[in-house]
Amino acid sequence: MKVLSRRELLIVGGSALVVAACRSGTSSSAPGGALVSASDPAVEARDVLRRKAGAATVRSTITAAPVSVNIDGRDVSTWAFGDRPGAGGIRAQVGDLIEATFVNDLTSGNTLHWHGIALRNDMDGVHDLTQMMVEPAGTFTYRFTVPDAGTFWFHPHMGLELDRGLYAPLIVLDPNDPVAFDVDATLMLDDWLDGYGRTQQDVLAELQSSGGHSGHMGGTGGMGDMGSMMGGLTGDVTYPLHVINGRAPSEREIIDALPGQRVRIRLINAGSDTPYRVAVGGHRLTVTHADGFPVQPVEVDSVVLGMGERYDVIVTVGSGSFPIVAVPEGKQDPAGEAILRTSKATSAPKVGSRPSELSGRELVYGDLVATDAVRLPSKNPDRSTRISLTADGGGYTHGINGRSFPDSAPITVTEGQRLRLSISNDTMMFHPVHLHGHTFQMVGNGSARKDTVNVLPMSTAEIDIAADNPGQWMLHCHNTYHLETGMATVFSYRR
Repeated sequence: MKVLSRRELLIVGGSALVVAACRSGTSSSAPGGALVSASDPAVEARDVLRRKAGAATVRSTITAAPVSVNIDGRDVSTWAFGDRPGAGGIRAQVGDLIEATFVNDLTSGNTLHWHGIALRNDMDGVHDLTQMMVEPAGTFTYRFTVPDAGTFWFHPHMGLELDRGLYAPLIVLDPNDPVAFDVDATLMLDDWLDGYGRTQQDVLAELQSSGGHSGHMGGTGGMGDMGSMMGGLTGDVTYPLHVINGRAPSEREIIDALPGQRVRIRLINAGSDTPYRVAVGGHRLTVTHADGFPVQPVEVDSVVLGMGERYDVIVTVGSGSFPIVAVPEGKQDPAGEAILRTSKATSAPKVGSRPSELSGRELVYGDLVATDAVRLPSKNPDRSTRISLTADGGGYTHGINGRSFPDSAPITVTEGQRLRLSISNDTMMFHPVHLHGHTFQMVGNGSARKDTVNVLPMSTAEIDIAADNPGQWMLHCHNTYHLETGMATVFSYRR
């Protein structure tokens, strides 16, 4: 018999969550009508507006299964959607219909969440909220239109399973993309445990028995006294290895190009507990997209990605072979590494390279200005709500407004509203907060359209959300261990 995790026990029985959502609110002006479920006709009505006449159907079979893969010279047993972590991705054109059949060859129930996609609610892949979990040996076909071009990804939404190899990219192309490039490469960054003695359940048990955060404080790993832009604690877990596209630094992924070519690098942080600072030796990065949506181009030396975040950057390649380095921000763990090269005859950069760009000009949210094409229409918020990210100082328990999911009060909206959400972080660790089924616009700290925002310790982030996708949606911290221990709520539509 499957042993359910604490979060699975709490969420089992979506009816209990629906009842709680109908009884609770976040402010006196919050909507109080009937809840719009994933099967409500409003979900279909909204989806009709996304559909494009003559759109292609992109069919895919995604199998979650145990695999044995050689990582860093050792044979490792893990789970993946292909022959190694990060394999089995999907590429489509904007407006296409995705028809992805999920095959669960694992020994436990599972679902797929399509991170960053404004899809229909019944395809979002949150078990017992938008669908029942897919049982072992079962299948489920996800069908949804991809309304926006960009860099997205998919992963499970069950327990601690993301901290294995179950993730892959979903790249949605725009035939009229204004960004010119010659080479298109995707790099998925991940913190790695499997095969090194501790399971994910062991890690969670250690964190819970320690009575709180183990914490990583201070400078960036391997970068001396340089402070972390995340501030405070940057992670709970020490990882033995960090990988890029499922490859260790000893077997680095290689991006090949010609001198002078423009390489588009799509960076995805698929890690569970680690923010990454990324730089390319000898090159500057022109940031063109944040979480899939275009921004006015800005040139920097490095970018820092919280868990779940994505950046697209353009690199105009010089002649030679150059290190791509993903340093765990604020940790002393070894970095993930890849190579950008223009000649196979060029000797590879040394493993462990730390290019000077890591300590150069870093991207901050204030640099990110949404292009006119994706900026939300100018409108005053219809309503404002504040939530606080909280943690229990006497144990490894997380929550929102002091209550752990599913006991946290939902954030309630009605379709067509503009909500200004203030997210206050009352803890000493940063939290990457992700909203399902929507993008939001940053307020007062750049104007990027995003779906994941890093909320720094003892600070507040403000975002504007256009409530244009009815249903029941998760809002949660994208640290896997914080989500598992309660830092989540529901973004809940009502009539």
